[in-house]
Amino acid sequence: MTIDERQEELISQFELVDDWMDRYQMIIDLGDQLEPVEDSEHTTENLIDGCQSRVWIIISPQEDGTLHLKADSDALITKGIAAMLLYCYNDQPAQAIVETPLYFIDRLGLQSHLSPTRSNGLQSMYETIRRRAQEFMSH
Repeated sequence: MTIDERQEELISQFELVDDWMDRYQMIIDLGDQLEPVEDSEHTTENLIDGCQSRVWIIISPQEDGTLHLKADSDALITKGIAAMLLYCYNDQPAQAIVETPLYFIDRLGLQSHLSPTRSNGLQSMYETIRRRAQEFMSH
């Protein structure tokens, strides 16, 4: 599936639920489904700046040119938000990550339902993933 197809699927899942308390639970549930992160991967290099809670995003280039992403956080909602980003970008080519903006955030009105610090954290995670993908393209 392409990044845009994944975004559309994510939007469809969330549009089935009107109540934001239920949507928050969906976000938390997505975080619970993330691939486990090893303690050794909780490094300062993988730590995302600009997040109130601690968030680690691990990006590993694969032989086929895609990037495998893993994430962890010490906050449930933040971990779920990271899971939404990873759902769209995981195992995609670096070029596609750089060139494909995430519109599901606006379509779902996600930022208007997050605290300013979580919204900033979302932006930091998004920018970090795209910046690191760009770095992998340069190598």
